[in-house]
Amino acid sequence: MADIDALARLLRAELGSGQVITDRAELRTYECDGLAHYKVVPALVVLPHTAEQVAAVVRACVAAGVPFVARGSGTGLSGGALPHADGVLIVTAQMRRIVEIAPADERAVVEPGVINLQVTKAATPHGYYYAPDPSSQQICSIGGNVAENSGGAHCLKYGFTTNHVTGLQIVAPDGELLRLGGRALDPPGYDLIGAFVGSEGTLGIATEVTVKLTRLPETVRTLLAAFPSIDQAGAATSAIIGAGVVPAAIEMMDALAIEAAEAAVACGYPAGAAAVLIVELDGPSAEVEAQFEQVTALCEKNGAFEIRIAADDLERALFWKGRKSAFAAVGRISPDYIVQDGVIPRTALPEVLRRISEVANEHGVRVANVFHAGDGNLHPLVLFDDGIEGEAERAETVSGAIIDLCIEYGGSITGEHGVGMDKAKYMPRMFGDDDLDTMQLVRCAFDPLMLSNPGKIFPTPRLCGERPGRGAESPFPGVEIF
Repeated sequence: MADIDALARLLRAELGSGQVITDRAELRTYECDGLAHYKVVPALVVLPHTAEQVAAVVRACVAAGVPFVARGSGTGLSGGALPHADGVLIVTAQMRRIVEIAPADERAVVEPGVINLQVTKAATPHGYYYAPDPSSQQICSIGGNVAENSGGAHCLKYGFTTNHVTGLQIVAPDGELLRLGGRALDPPGYDLIGAFVGSEGTLGIATEVTVKLTRLPETVRTLLAAFPSIDQAGAATSAIIGAGVVPAAIEMMDALAIEAAEAAVACGYPAGAAAVLIVELDGPSAEVEAQFEQVTALCEKNGAFEIRIAADDLERALFWKGRKSAFAAVGRISPDYIVQDGVIPRTALPEVLRRISEVANEHGVRVANVFHAGDGNLHPLVLFDDGIEGEAERAETVSGAIIDLCIEYGGSITGEHGVGMDKAKYMPRMFGDDDLDTMQLVRCAFDPLMLSNPGKIFPTPRLCGERPGRGAESPFPGVEIF
């Protein structure tokens, strides 16, 4: 730990003693992100206040050969911000300045520690809002959203974080401050912003983000439909999209998720529902009203036994309260859980959900299903009690089987939570060797020393000096990496 001690002294001199944490008890505060299944106590925590301080920390780490990991609010669900035991955790939570709200340009410029919902609150007086809305939007930070390419309930219509970022200031893995893009929609050259957003801290650290603002819709209508079976709710979802209607959101919860939400926030969903759909439409009034009639009719046609229409913003918020609290709510019915984040074609929803139920029953594990039904992004919550021998292992088995199902049906191992530590082992099931080597070529171009969030995304990261490919022949003839 001599190098870490020397590094701590250097950073205290650079930033101030209040911004460097070395006390073991305080360090444990940062041992995990929102996925508490993985825990590592960092060797050192640093709390920079400016981009220049982030750059100084990274340069010091590079000079000492010490790995570093960036962390925002710590709400991630893939272990992406899991610290390195011999490294520095760079926490950007105190960089929370909204630099500018520019309604004329439909842009906002913010520091990475700004909370997602704060952007909307700052933009609303000007008639705008920030569209990406993860369930944790009241506490998650924009920097973390950029790292994980977060989505949310309304990503069906409005897209993910990557669709809303036009500019970045970053600290590259060598400590250099760089700017990518700006306020223009499509700057020339390679899409470096597209490469950076969702790179999970492996290509550097965002220190300022320029995002698009979306005009507040003229009308918002929300309904809650209760169904006697998940199959019927899934069929209604496919029927709505098949009719050419693209709602702002279509969310589904099954009976176990509803039970948890009721216990936690008393959301008052219809009794006896095997599944509920929350469907939200927004846009010009005439269009919304016409589509709302279509959606209501399609829900009824596919077996909805009760449909509630939000009369005002208060009732709309109550509909969403149960869904937005679902992850935390399962703590009311289970002491431990693993949340997954796979994607499947929405037409496969009924069949995949049946198979998840079969796998869960086979292993004696309960699974609560909460998901973005409109785009097939599943969030199964695998429930277990870590105090009972063998339950955690069975839950891990079921969790892995769910990921395998997503791949089998032509989907993805992650929709918005990222790969991080949790899903790295599944990457070879979705990608071939050449695909993984190509991705690592990109990483090595940014971070040849492999110090920026090492051990994430790739199951067996190779050193950047090695030739790519596992055989004698490289899949990239003539390419050398330094």
